[in-house]
Amino acid sequence: MQVTETLSDGLKRGYTVVLPVADLESRRTERLTSLGKTLRIPGFRPGKVPMPIVRQRYGTAVSAEILEDSVNQAAQKVITERGLRPVQQPKIDMVTENPTALASDLEFKLEMELMPDIVLPDFGSIELTRIKAEVQPDAVDKSLAQIAKFNRALEPISAEALEARGHGAVTGEVVTIDFVGKIDGVPFEGGASNDTPVEIGGEGFIPGFAEQLEGVRPGDTRILNVTFPETYGKADLAGKPATFEVTVKQVSSQVIPAIDDELAKKVGADSLDAVREIIVSRQQHEYDSASRLRLKKDLLDALTTLSSFPVPVSILTQEFEQIWQQLEQARKAGTMDEDDKNKDEDTLRTEYQAIAERRVRLGLLLAEIGRVNNISVSEQELDRAVYQQAMQYPGQEQQMYEFFRKYPQLTNRVRGPLLEDKVVDFVLELAKVTDTIVTPEELLKEPDAAAEAPAV
Repeated sequence: MQVTETLSDGLKRGYTVVLPVADLESRRTERLTSLGKTLRIPGFRPGKVPMPIVRQRYGTAVSAEILEDSVNQAAQKVITERGLRPVQQPKIDMVTENPTALASDLEFKLEMELMPDIVLPDFGSIELTRIKAEVQPDAVDKSLAQIAKFNRALEPISAEALEARGHGAVTGEVVTIDFVGKIDGVPFEGGASNDTPVEIGGEGFIPGFAEQLEGVRPGDTRILNVTFPETYGKADLAGKPATFEVTVKQVSSQVIPAIDDELAKKVGADSLDAVREIIVSRQQHEYDSASRLRLKKDLLDALTTLSSFPVPVSILTQEFEQIWQQLEQARKAGTMDEDDKNKDEDTLRTEYQAIAERRVRLGLLLAEIGRVNNISVSEQELDRAVYQQAMQYPGQEQQMYEFFRKYPQLTNRVRGPLLEDKVVDFVLELAKVTDTIVTPEELLKEPDAAAEAPAV
């Protein structure tokens, strides 16, 4: 085999490889001979088929098989002997015309982009502050109050009682209504409902909706004028003015149970103390998760600052195209980020190109840390994670589990975050991390810049 380097530009490498036709012909003859020993063709005893007939019937197929196998082996030998680490599957282009004829030496071009040489930073030099929060008693009391309210009973107020007190529904009372929502006089999908309870002064409806029901009595009808928030979940409704035709069917007072052991039993706990413990545990888990996310972002920021190496163009291009596709989908759906709406195309491309490069750089760096330090995801860990993913499809858990396991690309989507977390934990063990206690509000508020997930 003759190998000539034709390209060495940054991370790009190119080679011309020539395989002697004699070697290829020898392999073809050997394969045809072996095949002839097992063939069963009418008119010939098993294993006694003449070689000319074997060549006539199977020569082309065997030549193609030998060609593919020889080229793949040669390409792998070039990579192995030179200690190359391709980013993706190398590109192979045939130079020899009609190569399956094996009429001359076989020449092909081999091109690839290499993984960059990554010098790992001194993890011990990284200094981080981990902000933490503890569950406050008033937060637990608030959660208990919400549980009690969820288990409320509605006690209808008679028309006579409303008449006697001289006014209709007031703050804290619940009205049961039928309504039809319209935009520009046309009902919209999901805008109608019957027997819907609405608390005067409560949350959960469009701002201005419940407030306009104050003072109503059974039998009243009203036209409510509201405007959907700009951040409303349905893009086709966000920011639009709407009217709701409302018919009031009932006004009720809320009977909220006492916060005691009886309430605890209603929600499946043995005692009120047990409910408190569950609330504290869940909220603390939420705080700890938020703390880790912020610490992880700070760590990734630090690693980005400490690492400098060229990013493979092929991976960067793929990552940018994926991000840009998501942006275009958001643009069409009307859910584009508010900050991006007023930016021109060149500005958006520049900004998202930088995000793509950060993701790829971090992904390569975390992968290299894992490789050098023998950090990997075991089959047991992967299996548990895949099963957890499948559990998100009630009633189809087994089918989804098998589906994930069948397709490697889906399994790798699960493996990537697992490996990333293990690498992050490894680096955090070596970094200098100082804990600071803050209020839950400080912990949970949005950071100035969202962390960009690395493309592992």
